[in-house]
Amino acid sequence: MNMKKELLATAIKAALDAGRDIMEIYDDPEADFGIERKADNSPLTRADKAAHARIMTYLEPTGIPVLSEEGAHLPYDERRTWQRLWIVDPLDGTKEFIKRNGEFTVNIALVEDGSPVMGVIYVPVKQQLYYGIVGEGATKEEEGVKSSLPLPMGERAFTVVASRSHLSAETADFIDNLRREYPDLELVSSGSSLKICLVAEGRADIYPRHAPTMEWDTAAGDAIARAAGREVVDATTDEPLRYNKEDLHNPWFVVE
Repeated sequence: MNMKKELLATAIKAALDAGRDIMEIYDDPEADFGIERKADNSPLTRADKAAHARIMTYLEPTGIPVLSEEGAHLPYDERRTWQRLWIVDPLDGTKEFIKRNGEFTVNIALVEDGSPVMGVIYVPVKQQLYYGIVGEGATKEEEGVKSSLPLPMGERAFTVVASRSHLSAETADFIDNLRREYPDLELVSSGSSLKICLVAEGRADIYPRHAPTMEWDTAAGDAIARAAGREVVDATTDEPLRYNKEDLHNPWFVVE
């Protein structure tokens, strides 16, 4: 097994175990989610913390530095020397978790020289697993069945996927412009990094995001999309997204 496949196996184990920790809290009707508010007013729960702790038990022994939404964010002067790093969102879609709609994921990516080269996304409620290595293909596992991405879809309407909780006016305008070209356009709303997965597996044609996101929101999905032959590009420059930047915010982007 080559090094990337060994690291992929580690990331998959980390995501699955973190998913089990999340579900223990999610499925307990008496559970206190322990909701707090971070500096940016986004929610943080016990499940976010538990998933982060579980993932770190797998990733720290690899010796590769970790940039996690729920971990310490070191100064760029230190991070800029990292040619390789993990970028992690232990619970992507915390708002969806709190709403109990099931649309949340565990995201783990490996980034080299600013580009995502490997990604793992686990959907705990549906027990769906997406993973890929750029240049080697992407896979979806569900109910013990492995399928290469993109999946064969047959005839369908041009499909746009958009955020369930963060549909900005700019994104709505972008979709309205597409509707002029595709009058029968179908709009699908989804939470968390599931939106990128829908494009990667061929269930949607495009995911425009003209609203704020952070690197850990997209890195894993970006890697899987690229591995599946899709593109995740800056909406202004059409250049691939870059990671481990001084400013960890993403530009507006499009997945297609």
